[in-house]
Amino acid sequence: MLTVKNMTNVKGKRVIVRVDFNVPLKDGTIRDDNRIVAALETIKDLLKKEARVILLSHLGKIKHKETPEVIEAQKKKNDLTPIAVRLSELLNMPVKFSPDTRGANLAALVEGLQDGEVLLVQNTRYEKGEEKNDPELALEWASLADAFVMDAFGSAHRAHASTYGIPAILKEEGKPVAIGYLVEKEVENLSRCVEVNEKDRPYIAILGGFKISDKIKVIQSLLGKCDKILIGGAMAYTFQKALGHNVGISPVEDDQLEYARKCLLTANGKIVLPIDSVTTDEFDPSKRKSIITTETQSIPENMEGMDIGPKTQALFTKEIKKAKMVFWNGPMGVFEQPEFTKGTIAVCKAIADLKGAFTVCGGGDSAAAIKQFGFSEDFSHVSTGGGASLEMIENDGHLPGIDIIRK
Repeated sequence: MLTVKNMTNVKGKRVIVRVDFNVPLKDGTIRDDNRIVAALETIKDLLKKEARVILLSHLGKIKHKETPEVIEAQKKKNDLTPIAVRLSELLNMPVKFSPDTRGANLAALVEGLQDGEVLLVQNTRYEKGEEKNDPELALEWASLADAFVMDAFGSAHRAHASTYGIPAILKEEGKPVAIGYLVEKEVENLSRCVEVNEKDRPYIAILGGFKISDKIKVIQSLLGKCDKILIGGAMAYTFQKALGHNVGISPVEDDQLEYARKCLLTANGKIVLPIDSVTTDEFDPSKRKSIITTETQSIPENMEGMDIGPKTQALFTKEIKKAKMVFWNGPMGVFEQPEFTKGTIAVCKAIADLKGAFTVCGGGDSAAAIKQFGFSEDFSHVSTGGGASLEMIENDGHLPGIDIIRK
């Protein structure tokens, strides 16, 4: 793939960069600007080469099937204006902003761009055709550009107009399409978790989170790649119920029980489940808390599992210590509450203590957890895209927004 680093002769050229500025906003205030900071390397490189940079990003969700009033409220909530202000501060230069996502006003702003200037366009999801990869919309956006750079890894698993439609058209026209620095790092690091070398074994995957149904394909893919898969979080209770254990009122996907049974049968001992759980009778705040050894005891009918227990923490730590490579996606419990953080912290610590191993945090809630507990620097790579990183693993390294860039 062509990389932005190797893009030459872009002076005076209009370069559309698809970035991921889907940052948390509250009342127009950015709560975490990490995703904006992550895009700076690519933007600065192009500005240094005196390109005319046009930035496209989505923010939040716009449900176009809702009433006009609801749609307008969603647009107001997911307005990119505060991002333009913050980006201007980070680049230490003016950032032009287009409130229009298409049409004559946007075209005029693009036409007025000078070498080494940057324009941020309003939320791509304001357009109904964005998520449908509407060919007319993609064509209009593509007509504004001489080149395209994909640097939104968190959106690379979506074949939208801004992530797939534009580069497909420009590629056909013989114009350069490339990946940015952020996507290049993601592809390089996650590919190692897909095409596994013997030097990286034992390879341990750790999966948590809420639903098995969200991770069926990734479990299947990892079973063919990993030496062990440690399963925690709410999804573990579906596996335990499939084994005939009573799990109280813990969340279970009853429609996935048969899959869980088959998965355990065909895993040949690769899947390691929790052997004890921290349970409570009320979610927030918990009134009564107890530790249940799930191998020998049932979780009482009125109790819910909230975290892996100390025996499981020790078991998982023992397995992680053997690893030469780790891929982790999904917390071990409800880490947002102080009394249910120990399982997730234990996994963080076990990974941080590994010497010479290649360790990847697959984004999403896992990335939020390691940041909260101060372990971000202890991982070889922290992905910026939870859903994209999982899909890259399950699809053997393929994502629509990256495949379209490949030669």
